[in-house]
Amino acid sequence: MTTSLRLTLQNSLTRRKEVFEPADPARVTMYVCGPTVYNFAHIGNARPAVVFDVLARVLRRLYPNVVYARNITDIEDKIIAAAKEQGVEISAITDKYAKIYRDDMGTLGVLPPDIEPKATETVPGMIAMLETLIGNGHAYAADGHVLFNVPSYAEYGRLSGRDRDDMIAGARVEVAPYKKDPADFVLWKPSTPEQPGWDSPWGRGRPGWHIECSAMIEKHLGTTIDIHGGGIDLQFPHHENEIAQSNCAHGNAPLARFWLHNGFVNIEKEKMSKSIGNVLLVHDLIKEAPGEAIRLALLNGHYRQPLDWTADGLMQSRRMLDRLYGALRSLADVEAQANDAVPEAFLEALLDDLNTPRALAVLFDLAKQANTATDKTERARLKAALLGSGYLIGLLQADPESWFAGAGLAPHIDAEEIEGLIAARNAARKARDFKEADRVRDELAERGILIEDGPQGTTWRVAG
Repeated sequence: MTTSLRLTLQNSLTRRKEVFEPADPARVTMYVCGPTVYNFAHIGNARPAVVFDVLARVLRRLYPNVVYARNITDIEDKIIAAAKEQGVEISAITDKYAKIYRDDMGTLGVLPPDIEPKATETVPGMIAMLETLIGNGHAYAADGHVLFNVPSYAEYGRLSGRDRDDMIAGARVEVAPYKKDPADFVLWKPSTPEQPGWDSPWGRGRPGWHIECSAMIEKHLGTTIDIHGGGIDLQFPHHENEIAQSNCAHGNAPLARFWLHNGFVNIEKEKMSKSIGNVLLVHDLIKEAPGEAIRLALLNGHYRQPLDWTADGLMQSRRMLDRLYGALRSLADVEAQANDAVPEAFLEALLDDLNTPRALAVLFDLAKQANTATDKTERARLKAALLGSGYLIGLLQADPESWFAGAGLAPHIDAEEIEGLIAARNAARKARDFKEADRVRDELAERGILIEDGPQGTTWRVAG
């Protein structure tokens, strides 16, 4: 590790904050549940992508080899329904939306995972795991289905902390005559001739959702991984079921040593819901605001807490970035002392269970210092600290001039037009037509653009 500070994480399994120590410091493993690709990702889907991207960056700073897997669920009943409705093969749906997801998350500064396994590529491993579970009495075949026998696993419910009645209600279980117990969940189900399917010992069929992640983890990361992450909505039943089937298939070896869950995203203090009509798609948001502003809005709250998404909050995040990029622009005359300089206070905040609000406070303090520092060496140190900290949290990845010239602008702001007005103002000043120069300045101010005259010329920024 590169610091004496230690990473602590809130482990959902034990319900306490624990010092993170990987099983093998030479190969740290993390798996995060990725998208089911049949539609655009909404802002709630983006939160785990951003949160665990930050964690992956932190882990890579601490350890020489981090293997981060985030899967693609490309076989699921909603995908089948969408393909049928559009009259296309399921791959046409999944390939389209998987690409859109990658592109949209990339716009938010989310780095690609090291491994991106697809469920459809892991079916043989799922079948093998089901055969093991049937063989050791934890699963059974019935009417073309394979089901996990929940009463066979005494620790079922430990992750979510729910009692049996709550679990049955929370899972919205299907009442079926072939179930031995109402809580039993499907590992494999039969496919009709028009549905996608694979040959198996139980007939042609397709996997249930939960077994997919267990098999992908086993194939790419091993029996027990260091960290398993995802949204709190997945804690039950998905993650609870993953634990049951993986532990029982592997002689009770734990699936993951640490379980991390991010909180819900609400919209203007209301739960995001199709019935309310307040579902915000990332694909739409990135047309209205810079990706870094969306990322910052997601990181302004602690990952474990619910986040209230508001239009004002997104605007404020863009203005906050204007302040950070303004500080970087003021340091254009100095070279950063190092590419990976991160102040201990900033790193300490992230090592404290990814306390991004506290880390951001450190970042803005650096910007404040940069705006007043005059010593060249100190300015170079501050520039390195801003850039190093920015990278670790996934911000300040644009050139400051590019940011203010358009990369960070709202769609209604035309950077080329603003530059033209500034040129006209400068020409008026040169001709000593101060009335016209003041008129242009006032017009820009009405549009929310502030201009500043300095030794290196006139610069501008969005007010806020």
